[in-house]
Amino acid sequence: MSNVFGRNSRTELPTVASGEGVYLFDKNGKRYLDGSGGAAVSCLGHSNSRVRAALKNQLEKLAFAHTGFFTSEPAELLAEQLIAKAPNGIEKVYLVSGGSEAVEAALKLARQYFLEIGQPKRNRIIARLQSFHGNTLGALAVGGNVWRRRQFSPLLIETSHISPCYAYRGQQPEETIEQYSLRMANELEEEITRLGSDNVMAFIAEPVVGATLGAVPPTTGYFRHIRKICDQHGILFIADEVMCGAGRTGSMFAIDQESVTPDIITMAKGLGAGYQPLGAMLCQKYIHDAIAKGSGFFQHGHTYHGHSLAAAAGVAVLREMDEEGLVDQVKQTGQYLHSALGLEFGQHPHVGDIRGRGLFMGIEFVVDRRTKEPFDPNLNMAGKLKAAAMSEGLICYPMQGTIDGSRGDHVLLAPAYIITKAQVDELAEKLARAIERVFENAMG
Repeated sequence: MSNVFGRNSRTELPTVASGEGVYLFDKNGKRYLDGSGGAAVSCLGHSNSRVRAALKNQLEKLAFAHTGFFTSEPAELLAEQLIAKAPNGIEKVYLVSGGSEAVEAALKLARQYFLEIGQPKRNRIIARLQSFHGNTLGALAVGGNVWRRRQFSPLLIETSHISPCYAYRGQQPEETIEQYSLRMANELEEEITRLGSDNVMAFIAEPVVGATLGAVPPTTGYFRHIRKICDQHGILFIADEVMCGAGRTGSMFAIDQESVTPDIITMAKGLGAGYQPLGAMLCQKYIHDAIAKGSGFFQHGHTYHGHSLAAAAGVAVLREMDEEGLVDQVKQTGQYLHSALGLEFGQHPHVGDIRGRGLFMGIEFVVDRRTKEPFDPNLNMAGKLKAAAMSEGLICYPMQGTIDGSRGDHVLLAPAYIITKAQVDELAEKLARAIERVFENAMG
């Protein structure tokens, strides 16, 4: 019996032994194509030699020094590199160990900012249904996934949730995309009015929604409306790019494609590419200045934030992306992946929608394409698909509860940026076999 407290106490997992490129190998020698990068993490694939060398080099010098006493060269260099790529106005970087920590830092910074500028009434956060922002209590509270929140709800801060920008299920037949974008954004305006704008401190949203909605991009103009509403009411806009950032959608920051600048950005996963636990919270200069000119002290911190070994990994990951032109490659290979999925599943009777950006794709499953009726949650289609895919030698990211936290099933795909067209074809073929096996059994 294992002494590891696993995610699922009723499931026995294979033991991973090694990784190379887009493949993982278990201790029995079975090869798995990593079609989701774990959870959109392994953007460079496994065993990248230059990242490994950078970690060894840093480890020879220093592993850890507490940020209450020192900064470090890797942390300074990573922050400099991120700001060089960030939207205009973003000038400060707070390094952490993962996505939930990045979101917690963003929420605390938003609150402290308003205290520093003399607006202490602002404490309410508005987020979206079917979002996921992390598993720590603050991040979980702003997340809009009912299933993940339910048993911890008595511990969570009160948060307002508006509708997601989810055109496949939300756009009315008579609406144009522009009208739908405005209607969805106006839900933010309505909630601000209900709460009183002088009580609201932030709106948080994923530019491309990841795990709980399945790679849903915003409709044209949605975030421009959001930015305008936040500006009108003096509210901070937090773009959560933990899953969709770091080049995953074909630009270093996913929000770049919306032509708006957030006040705060969170990122993780692809930033460390799985080589070290790493995340970051980035903010506009004026937010940092409010603290610098006020109390001078951000009342937040973690023992391992700004860890020099993790920062060295981030520097090496960004260098690899730049030198190999991987963000541009994501656009090209992403188009090929979208086409491959369309050819394989575009007419499938139980595939309702294929969506996403770059190498961040989702497929939503339905009983009936015309009515968009979801499968009975008791069938556990997502769980069965994960098992079938693993059997085929494919790692993907199926999820249940796409529509409302209970109903709906999708699979998320987020392969490494180095994936080849031949490997994309292999991914589509293995996924097709897994899907057919699941639906044959489910439909009798």
